[in-house]
Amino acid sequence: MSRKSWMDEQGETTLIDDYASQSTSFIDAMADGKIDESEVQSQEAKLVALMKKIEPTLDDKQHAEITELLCEMSVYSVMQLLHTAYQARMSQGVSGLKL
Repeated sequence: MSRKSWMDEQGETTLIDDYASQSTSFIDAMADGKIDESEVQSQEAKLVALMKKIEPTLDDKQHAEITELLCEMSVYSVMQLLHTAYQARMSQGVSGLKL
């Protein structure tokens, strides 16, 4: 399997979301246009299985760095989602986004 770069050629933009949107997991889950609880649980189980497989292979330094990477990726994903929701609300003339 060839290595996929995490960033674009300029090293300025992440490509992870592009890869995720092309993954079988995402395509299958989005087939009906919505995500239900069972699909979220299934994806979490897949994520946990990968963590269990990979975590024991990491030394302490790698573990710390990848933990930071995963956390920052989660922050970025949530921020993107909230920004998109905010933009959608603003385009509809609704101010404020309450969670």
